[in-house]
Amino acid sequence: MKKITFIGAGSTIFTKNVLGDCMLSPALQGFEFALFDIDAGRLSESEVLLKALKNTLNACVTIKTYTDRREALTDAEYVINAIQVGGYKPSTVIDFEIPKKYGLRQTIADTVGIGGLFRALRTIPVMLDIAKDMEEVCPDAWLLNYTNPMASLTGAVSRYTNVKMVGLCHSVQVCTKDLLRDLEIPYENIEERIAGINHMAWLLEIKSDGKDLYPEIKRKAKEKQKTEHHDMVRYELMDKFGFYVTESSEHNAEYHPFFIKEKYPELIERFNIPLDEYPRRCEEQINNWLKTKEELMNDQNITHARSHEYGSRIIEAMETNQPFVFGGNVLNTGGLISNLPEKAVVEVPCIANRNGITPAYMGELPEQLAALNRSNINTQLLTIEAAMTRSREKIYQAAMLDPHTAAELSMDDIISLCDELIEAHGDMLPEYKSEKEAARI
Repeated sequence: MKKITFIGAGSTIFTKNVLGDCMLSPALQGFEFALFDIDAGRLSESEVLLKALKNTLNACVTIKTYTDRREALTDAEYVINAIQVGGYKPSTVIDFEIPKKYGLRQTIADTVGIGGLFRALRTIPVMLDIAKDMEEVCPDAWLLNYTNPMASLTGAVSRYTNVKMVGLCHSVQVCTKDLLRDLEIPYENIEERIAGINHMAWLLEIKSDGKDLYPEIKRKAKEKQKTEHHDMVRYELMDKFGFYVTESSEHNAEYHPFFIKEKYPELIERFNIPLDEYPRRCEEQINNWLKTKEELMNDQNITHARSHEYGSRIIEAMETNQPFVFGGNVLNTGGLISNLPEKAVVEVPCIANRNGITPAYMGELPEQLAALNRSNINTQLLTIEAAMTRSREKIYQAAMLDPHTAAELSMDDIISLCDELIEAHGDMLPEYKSEKEAARI
């Protein structure tokens, strides 16, 4: 029996969406869905929900939970990863509250920035442990990663293990449709070309029946900027740099040094930037789950419509050899984007089929876009180096090179902030030593 292993299956609704998609695929009938999570209670809830969904859909799959990760991974063909090391409490709260003491505000804090940096430092060791298990018990499996920070995690596993891996995100697949809907431009016979890095890929071309839509997009976007709306940061970036970026305005507000600035507080209102947005979403999701959990657990007629997630379609393409094209995160090996570093993880069109996953060569980005990407890549690469060397200095350097952090804080404050975050996270992080401490050992 073929096997799909879901690591982090306690994320019940997301697990339902991805594995519910798999249940709806004729090519994936007969599979075992192996569920693993370190939270036994949440794991049990996911099992109950998925078994009810299996019955409703009359799916021919086996659902099994595991308390031993290595056992869950044994003989898997595909591994889906959706973990959050440290959880919302305490770790995400720490990532937001301690920087606030230094005057450093964030919106999402899961990709770069000081929050994304420490989320990566918590998560990379766990990802490498998962990869080590995979090398030993399912060496031919594909790892489909949904966990953020996408570029740092995908880069660490791809560079330092033999696991076959691709990072999956939602932003590319909804970018063009959302943009055209918001500007009231028909989505008809659209051709698009998108490439860059995760959460900062660029809509390089957009055509309808061969006609370039960018002039109309920019005209309407300029007009819409006269009134408050939810996407003001991205429209401003498009106005100044010429191209639309894939990830949302609340994310991009903290990827650049231009928008969240203590010296210019009026920018928050001007660009409608939702500070502390991720904690607010977490609280809302927790409350909604508590309200609906009992009803969902007892619903014997629960159903599912196939979602827009890539996971099931990638697995289906590998099983059937029917190609599926998607936006994937992979190492920039061979210079897929030729003016970005080869050690970077880039987000480019990929084709999945029986041969695996093949990324497309995209050539050069416009130089201003490559420069913006490199500003985030610098921090990502140093974050990976910090995680692999356990060097405090590399953490400091990664933080100092983050555009938003560097625009707000002095070097001394950045070092103090990093030290305080290391202490606050405690056992969630491995031990990091300074060069002086390492030399004394």
